[in-house]
Amino acid sequence: MESAKKALPGWANTTPMKRARVMFKFKELLEKNAEELARLISLEHGKVHDDALGELARGIDCVEFACGIPQLLKGEFSRNVGPSIDSYSDRQPLGVVAGITPFNFPAMVPMWMYPLAIACGNTFILKPSERDPSAPMFAWQLLMDAGLPEGVLNVVHGDKEAVDTILDHPDIKAVSFVGSTPIAEYVYQRGTKAGKRIQALGGAKNHMVVLPDADLDQAADALMGAGYGSAGERCMAISVAVPVGDKTADALIAKLKPRVEALKIGPATDKDAQMGPIVSKVQRDKIVGYIDAGVEAGAELVVDGRGFSLQGYENGFFVGGTLFDHVKPDMKIYREEIFGPVLSVVRAKTYQEAVDLIHGHEYANGTAIFTRDGDAAREFADKIEVGMVGINVPLPVPVAYHSFGGWKRSIFGDHSIYGPEGVHFYTRLKTVTTRWPAGIKNGAEFSFPSMK
Repeated sequence: MESAKKALPGWANTTPMKRARVMFKFKELLEKNAEELARLISLEHGKVHDDALGELARGIDCVEFACGIPQLLKGEFSRNVGPSIDSYSDRQPLGVVAGITPFNFPAMVPMWMYPLAIACGNTFILKPSERDPSAPMFAWQLLMDAGLPEGVLNVVHGDKEAVDTILDHPDIKAVSFVGSTPIAEYVYQRGTKAGKRIQALGGAKNHMVVLPDADLDQAADALMGAGYGSAGERCMAISVAVPVGDKTADALIAKLKPRVEALKIGPATDKDAQMGPIVSKVQRDKIVGYIDAGVEAGAELVVDGRGFSLQGYENGFFVGGTLFDHVKPDMKIYREEIFGPVLSVVRAKTYQEAVDLIHGHEYANGTAIFTRDGDAAREFADKIEVGMVGINVPLPVPVAYHSFGGWKRSIFGDHSIYGPEGVHFYTRLKTVTTRWPAGIKNGAEFSFPSMK
Protein backbone atom coordinates (compact mmCIF):
# COMPACT_ATOMS: atom_id res chain seq x y z
CA MET A 1 0.00 0.00 0.00
CA GLU A 2 2.76 2.44 0.91
CA SER A 3 4.50 1.70 -2.39
CA ALA A 4 1.30 2.45 -4.36
CA LYS A 5 0.67 5.68 -2.42
CA LYS A 6 4.24 6.87 -2.90
CA ALA A 7 4.13 6.27 -6.66
CA LEU A 8 0.70 7.86 -7.16
CA PRO A 9 1.49 11.61 -7.46
CA GLY A 10 4.23 11.16 -10.02
CA TRP A 11 2.29 8.64 -12.11
CA ALA A 12 -0.97 10.63 -12.02
CA ASN A 13 0.95 13.65 -13.31
CA THR A 14 2.63 11.66 -16.08
CA THR A 15 1.16 12.63 -19.43
CA PRO A 16 -1.31 10.17 -20.97
CA MET A 17 0.98 9.85 -24.00
CA LYS A 18 3.88 8.66 -21.82
CA ARG A 19 1.59 6.21 -20.04
CA ALA A 20 0.45 4.93 -23.43
CA ARG A 21 4.05 4.37 -24.53
CA VAL A 22 4.61 2.10 -21.54
CA MET A 23 1.52 0.12 -22.56
CA PHE A 24 2.75 -0.16 -26.17
CA LYS A 25 6.05 -1.60 -24.92
CA PHE A 26 4.21 -3.93 -22.52
CA LYS A 27 2.09 -5.25 -25.39
CA GLU A 28 5.23 -5.89 -27.44
CA LEU A 29 6.85 -7.82 -24.58
CA LEU A 30 3.71 -9.87 -23.94
CA GLU A 31 3.61 -10.94 -27.58
CA LYS A 32 7.32 -11.86 -27.54
CA ASN A 33 6.87 -13.94 -24.39
CA ALA A 34 3.46 -15.46 -25.19
CA GLU A 35 4.74 -19.05 -25.31
CA GLU A 36 6.33 -18.81 -21.87
CA LEU A 37 3.26 -17.16 -20.36
CA ALA A 38 1.02 -19.86 -21.85
CA ARG A 39 3.33 -22.53 -20.46
CA LEU A 40 3.04 -21.05 -16.97
CA ILE A 41 -0.75 -20.89 -17.25
CA SER A 42 -0.97 -24.52 -18.35
CA LEU A 43 1.52 -25.67 -15.71
CA GLU A 44 -0.47 -24.28 -12.79
CA HIS A 45 -4.04 -24.18 -14.09
CA GLY A 46 -4.05 -27.28 -16.29
CA LYS A 47 -5.71 -25.81 -19.37
CA VAL A 48 -4.30 -26.93 -22.69
CA HIS A 49 -1.64 -24.79 -24.37
CA ASP A 50 -3.80 -23.43 -27.20
CA ASP A 51 -6.48 -22.42 -24.70
CA ALA A 52 -3.84 -20.63 -22.61
CA LEU A 53 -2.61 -18.80 -25.72
CA GLY A 54 -6.19 -17.79 -26.51
CA GLU A 55 -6.68 -16.42 -23.01
CA LEU A 56 -3.48 -14.42 -23.30
CA ALA A 57 -4.50 -13.03 -26.70
CA ARG A 58 -7.73 -11.65 -25.26
CA GLY A 59 -5.78 -10.08 -22.39
CA ILE A 60 -3.37 -8.45 -24.84
CA ASP A 61 -6.38 -6.97 -26.64
CA CYS A 62 -7.21 -5.09 -23.43
CA VAL A 63 -3.62 -3.81 -23.18
CA GLU A 64 -3.93 -2.59 -26.77
CA PHE A 65 -7.15 -0.75 -25.90
CA ALA A 66 -5.32 0.93 -23.01
CA CYS A 67 -2.71 2.17 -25.50
CA GLY A 68 -5.37 4.57 -26.77
CA ILE A 69 -5.69 6.33 -23.42
CA PRO A 70 -4.83 9.85 -24.69
CA GLN A 71 -7.96 9.73 -26.85
CA LEU A 72 -10.06 7.93 -24.21
CA LEU A 73 -9.38 10.58 -21.56
CA LYS A 74 -10.26 13.55 -23.74
CA GLY A 75 -12.96 15.64 -22.12
CA GLU A 76 -15.56 17.98 -23.58
CA PHE A 77 -15.44 21.76 -24.04
CA SER A 78 -18.22 24.29 -24.54
CA ARG A 79 -17.54 27.97 -25.26
CA ASN A 80 -19.89 30.72 -24.13
CA VAL A 81 -22.27 28.65 -22.05
CA GLY A 82 -23.06 32.04 -20.54
CA PRO A 83 -21.78 35.61 -21.03
CA SER A 84 -18.00 35.14 -21.51
CA ILE A 85 -18.27 31.83 -19.62
CA ASP A 86 -16.71 28.57 -20.85
CA SER A 87 -17.15 25.07 -19.48
CA TYR A 88 -15.10 21.91 -19.84
CA SER A 89 -15.08 18.44 -18.36
CA ASP A 90 -12.16 16.21 -17.47
CA ARG A 91 -11.76 12.62 -16.31
CA GLN A 92 -9.23 12.27 -13.50
CA PRO A 93 -7.74 9.16 -11.80
CA LEU A 94 -9.24 7.88 -8.58
CA GLY A 95 -5.94 7.17 -6.80
CA VAL A 96 -4.90 3.76 -5.49
CA VAL A 97 -7.19 1.03 -6.84
CA ALA A 98 -7.14 -2.77 -6.54
CA GLY A 99 -8.14 -5.95 -8.32
CA ILE A 100 -8.97 -9.42 -7.00
CA THR A 101 -8.85 -12.06 -9.71
CA PRO A 102 -9.85 -15.75 -10.07
CA PHE A 103 -7.90 -18.89 -10.93
CA ASN A 104 -9.59 -19.68 -14.23
CA PHE A 105 -7.97 -16.89 -16.28
CA PRO A 106 -4.76 -15.99 -14.42
CA ALA A 107 -3.42 -13.79 -17.23
CA MET A 108 -6.50 -12.44 -18.99
CA VAL A 109 -8.69 -11.27 -16.11
CA PRO A 110 -5.94 -9.21 -14.43
CA MET A 111 -5.39 -7.61 -17.85
CA TRP A 112 -9.07 -6.67 -17.86
CA MET A 113 -8.17 -4.44 -14.92
CA TYR A 114 -4.67 -3.08 -14.34
CA PRO A 115 -3.59 -1.95 -17.84
CA LEU A 116 -6.55 0.40 -18.18
CA ALA A 117 -6.48 1.50 -14.52
CA ILE A 118 -2.79 2.33 -14.80
CA ALA A 119 -3.21 4.05 -18.16
CA CYS A 120 -5.87 6.26 -16.55
CA GLY A 121 -3.26 7.46 -14.03
CA ASN A 122 -4.04 5.28 -11.02
CA THR A 123 -1.67 3.02 -9.13
CA PHE A 124 -2.82 -0.58 -8.74
CA ILE A 125 -2.70 -3.42 -6.22
CA LEU A 126 -3.37 -6.87 -7.73
CA LYS A 127 -4.34 -9.87 -5.60
CA PRO A 128 -4.25 -12.85 -8.00
CA SER A 129 -5.52 -16.31 -7.19
CA GLU A 130 -3.22 -18.24 -4.91
CA ARG A 131 -3.81 -21.31 -7.11
CA ASP A 132 -1.92 -20.03 -10.16
CA PRO A 133 0.06 -16.84 -9.42
CA SER A 134 3.05 -17.37 -11.75
CA ALA A 135 1.55 -15.88 -14.93
CA PRO A 136 0.53 -12.56 -13.32
CA MET A 137 3.94 -12.34 -11.66
CA PHE A 138 5.68 -12.90 -15.00
CA ALA A 139 3.47 -10.23 -16.60
CA TRP A 140 4.36 -7.85 -13.75
CA GLN A 141 8.04 -8.27 -14.57
CA LEU A 142 7.37 -7.58 -18.24
CA LEU A 143 5.56 -4.38 -17.30
CA MET A 144 8.54 -3.31 -15.20
CA ASP A 145 10.76 -4.05 -18.18
CA ALA A 146 8.46 -1.87 -20.29
CA GLY A 147 9.39 1.11 -18.13
CA LEU A 148 6.60 1.28 -15.55
CA PRO A 149 7.84 3.14 -12.46
CA GLU A 150 8.22 1.14 -9.28
CA GLY A 151 5.09 1.08 -7.14
CA VAL A 152 2.59 1.74 -9.93
CA LEU A 153 1.65 -1.95 -10.14
CA ASN A 154 1.96 -4.01 -6.97
CA VAL A 155 1.16 -7.70 -6.56
CA VAL A 156 0.16 -9.15 -3.19
CA HIS A 157 -0.58 -12.79 -2.41
CA GLY A 158 -2.91 -14.33 0.11
CA ASP A 159 -6.41 -15.55 0.80
CA LYS A 160 -9.41 -14.04 2.60
CA GLU A 161 -7.23 -12.01 4.95
CA ALA A 162 -5.61 -10.24 1.99
CA VAL A 163 -9.02 -9.66 0.38
CA ASP A 164 -10.49 -8.18 3.56
CA THR A 165 -7.48 -5.92 4.00
CA ILE A 166 -7.99 -4.55 0.49
CA LEU A 167 -11.71 -4.05 1.07
CA ASP A 168 -11.21 -2.27 4.39
CA HIS A 169 -8.16 -0.12 3.67
CA PRO A 170 -9.19 3.57 3.62
CA ASP A 171 -6.60 4.55 1.00
CA ILE A 172 -7.91 2.16 -1.67
CA LYS A 173 -10.56 4.01 -3.64
CA ALA A 174 -11.96 1.26 -5.87
CA VAL A 175 -11.89 -2.53 -6.20
CA SER A 176 -12.50 -4.74 -9.22
CA PHE A 177 -13.41 -8.39 -8.63
CA VAL A 178 -14.19 -11.45 -10.71
CA GLY A 179 -15.27 -14.72 -9.08
CA SER A 180 -18.29 -16.57 -7.73
CA THR A 181 -21.55 -14.76 -6.95
CA PRO A 182 -21.45 -15.30 -3.15
CA ILE A 183 -17.96 -13.78 -2.98
CA ALA A 184 -18.84 -11.03 -5.46
CA GLU A 185 -21.77 -10.02 -3.26
CA TYR A 186 -19.52 -10.11 -0.18
CA VAL A 187 -16.91 -7.93 -1.90
CA TYR A 188 -19.59 -5.46 -3.01
CA GLN A 189 -21.24 -5.19 0.40
CA ARG A 190 -18.03 -4.92 2.41
CA GLY A 191 -16.32 -2.64 -0.09
CA THR A 192 -19.20 -0.20 -0.49
CA LYS A 193 -19.67 -0.12 3.28
CA ALA A 194 -16.06 1.09 3.44
CA GLY A 195 -16.92 3.83 0.93
CA LYS A 196 -15.27 2.29 -2.13
CA ARG A 197 -16.36 2.12 -5.74
CA ILE A 198 -16.89 -1.58 -6.54
CA GLN A 199 -17.34 -3.62 -9.70
CA ALA A 200 -17.82 -7.27 -8.70
CA LEU A 201 -18.53 -9.81 -11.43
CA GLY A 202 -20.05 -13.06 -10.22
CA GLY A 203 -21.27 -16.41 -11.46
CA ALA A 204 -23.31 -17.56 -14.40
CA LYS A 205 -25.61 -20.17 -15.81
CA ASN A 206 -25.46 -19.43 -19.50
CA HIS A 207 -28.19 -20.84 -21.75
CA MET A 208 -27.99 -21.51 -25.48
CA VAL A 209 -31.38 -21.71 -27.19
CA VAL A 210 -31.50 -23.93 -30.27
CA LEU A 211 -34.50 -23.29 -32.53
CA PRO A 212 -35.81 -25.97 -34.92
CA ASP A 213 -34.47 -24.15 -37.97
CA ALA A 214 -30.87 -24.00 -36.65
CA ASP A 215 -28.00 -25.81 -38.32
CA LEU A 216 -27.65 -28.58 -35.72
CA ASP A 217 -24.10 -29.50 -36.67
CA GLN A 218 -23.04 -25.91 -36.09
CA ALA A 219 -25.02 -25.81 -32.86
CA ALA A 220 -23.47 -29.06 -31.61
CA ASP A 221 -19.94 -27.89 -32.47
CA ALA A 222 -20.62 -24.59 -30.71
CA LEU A 223 -21.85 -26.37 -27.59
CA MET A 224 -18.76 -28.58 -27.52
CA GLY A 225 -16.37 -25.63 -27.49
CA ALA A 226 -18.49 -23.46 -25.23
CA GLY A 227 -19.43 -26.24 -22.80
CA TYR A 228 -16.20 -28.21 -22.53
CA GLY A 229 -13.45 -25.75 -23.47
CA SER A 230 -11.16 -25.04 -20.50
CA ALA A 231 -12.95 -27.98 -18.78
CA GLY A 232 -15.98 -25.73 -18.34
CA GLU A 233 -14.09 -23.50 -15.90
CA ARG A 234 -15.36 -20.29 -17.47
CA CYS A 235 -17.98 -17.81 -16.32
CA MET A 236 -18.98 -17.58 -19.99
CA ALA A 237 -19.25 -21.34 -20.51
CA ILE A 238 -22.52 -22.54 -21.99
CA SER A 239 -23.73 -24.97 -19.34
CA VAL A 240 -27.38 -25.23 -20.44
CA ALA A 241 -28.63 -26.12 -23.91
CA VAL A 242 -32.31 -25.33 -24.53
CA PRO A 243 -33.56 -27.04 -27.71
CA VAL A 244 -37.07 -26.00 -28.67
CA GLY A 245 -39.27 -29.02 -29.39
CA ASP A 246 -38.58 -32.71 -28.72
CA LYS A 247 -37.62 -33.34 -32.34
CA THR A 248 -34.90 -30.70 -32.10
CA ALA A 249 -33.81 -32.02 -28.71
CA ASP A 250 -33.56 -35.64 -29.87
CA ALA A 251 -31.55 -34.63 -32.93
CA LEU A 252 -29.24 -32.41 -30.88
CA ILE A 253 -28.57 -35.14 -28.30
CA ALA A 254 -27.81 -37.58 -31.14
CA LYS A 255 -25.16 -35.19 -32.43
CA LEU A 256 -23.74 -34.25 -29.03
CA LYS A 257 -23.36 -37.75 -27.54
CA PRO A 258 -20.62 -39.06 -29.89
CA ARG A 259 -18.83 -35.71 -29.80
CA VAL A 260 -18.70 -35.72 -26.00
CA GLU A 261 -17.59 -39.34 -25.88
CA ALA A 262 -14.80 -38.54 -28.36
CA LEU A 263 -13.37 -35.60 -26.37
CA LYS A 264 -9.59 -35.83 -26.27
CA ILE A 265 -8.68 -35.29 -22.62
CA GLY A 266 -5.13 -35.12 -21.40
CA PRO A 267 -2.46 -33.11 -19.63
CA ALA A 268 -1.62 -29.64 -20.86
CA THR A 269 1.61 -31.03 -22.32
CA ASP A 270 -0.41 -33.11 -24.80
CA LYS A 271 -0.68 -30.95 -27.92
CA ASP A 272 -3.63 -32.99 -29.17
CA ALA A 273 -5.67 -32.62 -25.97
CA GLN A 274 -8.90 -30.62 -26.25
CA MET A 275 -9.50 -30.49 -22.50
CA GLY A 276 -7.16 -30.69 -19.54
CA PRO A 277 -7.64 -31.52 -15.85
CA ILE A 278 -9.65 -29.62 -13.26
CA VAL A 279 -7.64 -27.01 -11.33
CA SER A 280 -7.67 -28.90 -7.99
CA LYS A 281 -8.87 -32.03 -6.23
CA VAL A 282 -11.40 -30.01 -4.24
CA GLN A 283 -12.91 -28.59 -7.41
CA ARG A 284 -12.83 -32.00 -9.11
CA ASP A 285 -14.70 -33.62 -6.21
CA LYS A 286 -17.24 -30.79 -6.19
CA ILE A 287 -18.03 -31.35 -9.87
CA VAL A 288 -18.42 -35.10 -9.32
CA GLY A 289 -20.82 -34.29 -6.47
CA TYR A 290 -22.96 -32.25 -8.85
CA ILE A 291 -23.08 -35.16 -11.31
CA ASP A 292 -24.16 -37.46 -8.47
CA ALA A 293 -26.88 -34.97 -7.52
CA GLY A 294 -28.15 -34.82 -11.10
CA VAL A 295 -28.48 -38.59 -11.26
CA GLU A 296 -30.25 -38.70 -7.90
CA ALA A 297 -32.68 -35.97 -9.04
CA GLY A 298 -33.72 -38.05 -12.05
CA ALA A 299 -31.91 -36.34 -14.93
CA GLU A 300 -30.87 -38.69 -17.74
CA LEU A 301 -27.10 -39.13 -17.73
CA VAL A 302 -26.27 -39.52 -21.43
CA VAL A 303 -22.47 -39.37 -21.03
CA ASP A 304 -20.86 -39.96 -17.61
CA GLY A 305 -17.55 -38.23 -16.97
CA ARG A 306 -17.06 -39.64 -13.49
CA GLY A 307 -14.26 -42.07 -12.99
CA PHE A 308 -12.28 -40.87 -15.99
CA SER A 309 -8.71 -42.11 -15.73
CA LEU A 310 -5.71 -41.51 -17.96
CA GLN A 311 -2.83 -43.96 -18.12
CA GLY A 312 0.22 -42.44 -16.53
CA TYR A 313 -1.91 -39.76 -14.84
CA GLU A 314 -4.10 -41.91 -12.62
CA ASN A 315 -3.89 -39.36 -9.81
CA GLY A 316 -4.72 -36.41 -12.05
CA PHE A 317 -7.76 -34.26 -11.29
CA PHE A 318 -9.67 -35.25 -14.40
CA VAL A 319 -13.40 -35.25 -15.06
CA GLY A 320 -14.60 -36.52 -18.42
CA GLY A 321 -17.11 -34.63 -20.53
CA THR A 322 -20.58 -35.10 -19.02
CA LEU A 323 -23.94 -34.69 -20.74
CA PHE A 324 -27.36 -34.65 -19.07
CA ASP A 325 -30.75 -34.71 -20.82
CA HIS A 326 -34.24 -34.05 -19.42
CA VAL A 327 -32.90 -31.67 -16.78
CA LYS A 328 -35.63 -29.78 -14.90
CA PRO A 329 -35.43 -26.20 -13.60
CA ASP A 330 -35.81 -27.29 -9.97
CA MET A 331 -32.71 -29.53 -10.08
CA LYS A 332 -29.50 -28.48 -8.35
CA ILE A 333 -27.46 -29.06 -11.51
CA TYR A 334 -29.62 -26.45 -13.24
CA ARG A 335 -29.91 -23.88 -10.46
CA GLU A 336 -26.24 -23.69 -9.47
CA GLU A 337 -23.03 -22.92 -11.34
CA ILE A 338 -21.05 -26.17 -11.63
CA PHE A 339 -17.90 -24.69 -13.18
CA GLY A 340 -16.92 -27.95 -14.81
CA PRO A 341 -17.36 -29.98 -18.02
CA VAL A 342 -21.05 -30.68 -17.46
CA LEU A 343 -23.67 -29.71 -20.07
CA SER A 344 -27.35 -29.90 -19.16
CA VAL A 345 -30.09 -30.13 -21.78
CA VAL A 346 -33.38 -28.57 -20.71
CA ARG A 347 -36.12 -29.16 -23.26
CA ALA A 348 -38.57 -26.35 -24.07
CA LYS A 349 -41.83 -26.81 -25.95
CA THR A 350 -41.85 -23.27 -27.40
CA TYR A 351 -39.58 -20.29 -27.95
CA GLN A 352 -41.42 -18.39 -25.21
CA GLU A 353 -40.87 -21.24 -22.75
CA ALA A 354 -37.13 -21.05 -23.50
CA VAL A 355 -37.13 -17.29 -22.87
CA ASP A 356 -39.10 -17.68 -19.65
CA LEU A 357 -36.58 -20.28 -18.49
CA ILE A 358 -33.71 -17.81 -18.94
CA HIS A 359 -35.65 -14.98 -17.29
CA GLY A 360 -36.44 -17.20 -14.31
CA HIS A 361 -32.80 -17.83 -13.42
CA GLU A 362 -30.93 -15.69 -10.89
CA TYR A 363 -27.90 -15.37 -13.16
CA ALA A 364 -27.87 -13.32 -16.36
CA ASN A 365 -24.28 -13.20 -17.54
CA GLY A 366 -24.37 -14.45 -21.13
CA THR A 367 -26.72 -16.27 -23.47
CA ALA A 368 -26.94 -17.34 -27.10
CA ILE A 369 -29.47 -18.36 -29.70
CA PHE A 370 -28.87 -20.50 -32.79
CA THR A 371 -31.33 -19.91 -35.60
CA ARG A 372 -31.65 -18.92 -39.25
CA ASP A 373 -34.68 -16.75 -38.43
CA GLY A 374 -33.70 -13.07 -38.37
CA ASP A 375 -36.94 -12.01 -36.72
CA ALA A 376 -36.48 -14.48 -33.87
CA ALA A 377 -32.84 -13.50 -33.45
CA ARG A 378 -33.65 -9.79 -33.32
CA GLU A 379 -36.50 -10.36 -30.87
CA PHE A 380 -34.19 -12.42 -28.67
CA ALA A 381 -31.40 -9.82 -28.71
CA ASP A 382 -33.81 -6.98 -27.92
CA LYS A 383 -35.92 -8.58 -25.22
CA ILE A 384 -33.76 -11.12 -23.40
CA GLU A 385 -32.82 -9.93 -19.91
CA VAL A 386 -29.16 -10.91 -20.06
CA GLY A 387 -26.06 -8.71 -20.25
CA MET A 388 -24.21 -10.37 -23.15
CA VAL A 389 -25.96 -12.00 -26.10
CA GLY A 390 -24.70 -14.15 -28.95
CA ILE A 391 -26.56 -14.75 -32.23
CA ASN A 392 -25.12 -17.96 -33.67
CA VAL A 393 -22.11 -17.15 -31.47
CA PRO A 394 -21.73 -19.47 -28.48
CA LEU A 395 -19.37 -17.34 -26.36
CA PRO A 396 -20.51 -13.71 -26.64
CA VAL A 397 -17.45 -12.24 -24.89
CA PRO A 398 -17.18 -8.60 -26.05
CA VAL A 399 -14.01 -7.41 -27.74
CA ALA A 400 -11.71 -5.11 -25.78
CA TYR A 401 -13.20 -1.86 -27.10
CA HIS A 402 -16.66 -2.82 -25.85
CA SER A 403 -17.31 -3.79 -22.22
CA PHE A 404 -17.96 -7.07 -20.40
CA GLY A 405 -20.71 -7.51 -17.83
CA GLY A 406 -23.85 -9.46 -17.04
CA TRP A 407 -27.10 -8.53 -15.35
CA LYS A 408 -28.95 -9.55 -12.19
CA ARG A 409 -26.84 -11.58 -9.74
CA SER A 410 -24.00 -11.95 -12.23
CA ILE A 411 -22.70 -8.48 -11.36
CA PHE A 412 -22.71 -6.13 -8.40
CA GLY A 413 -22.01 -2.46 -9.03
CA ASP A 414 -22.90 0.04 -11.73
CA HIS A 415 -19.99 -0.49 -14.13
CA SER A 416 -19.09 -3.36 -16.42
CA ILE A 417 -15.42 -4.23 -16.84
CA TYR A 418 -12.83 -3.09 -19.41
CA GLY A 419 -13.57 -1.03 -22.54
CA PRO A 420 -15.34 2.35 -22.20
CA GLU A 421 -17.02 1.26 -18.97
CA GLY A 422 -13.59 0.52 -17.52
CA VAL A 423 -12.41 4.06 -18.28
CA HIS A 424 -15.41 5.45 -16.41
CA PHE A 425 -14.89 3.08 -13.48
CA TYR A 426 -11.24 4.02 -12.97
CA THR A 427 -11.78 7.77 -13.33
CA ARG A 428 -14.07 10.43 -11.93
CA LEU A 429 -15.60 13.32 -13.78
CA LYS A 430 -14.69 16.91 -13.01
CA THR A 431 -16.46 19.81 -14.73
CA VAL A 432 -14.92 23.29 -14.67
CA THR A 433 -16.74 26.55 -15.44
CA THR A 434 -14.54 29.59 -16.14
CA ARG A 435 -15.03 33.34 -16.53
CA TRP A 436 -12.24 35.90 -16.76
CA PRO A 437 -12.36 39.48 -15.40
CA ALA A 438 -13.01 41.15 -18.75
CA GLY A 439 -16.39 39.48 -18.94
CA ILE A 440 -17.47 40.18 -15.36
CA LYS A 441 -19.99 42.92 -14.62
CA ASN A 442 -19.82 44.66 -11.27
CA GLY A 443 -22.45 43.90 -8.67
CA ALA A 444 -23.51 40.78 -6.79
CA GLU A 445 -25.99 38.32 -8.30
CA PHE A 446 -28.29 36.63 -5.81
CA SER A 447 -30.51 34.58 -8.11
CA PHE A 448 -29.47 31.07 -9.13
CA PRO A 449 -27.30 31.38 -12.28
CA SER A 450 -29.35 30.40 -15.33
CA MET A 451 -26.81 31.31 -18.02
CA LYS A 452 -29.44 33.41 -19.82
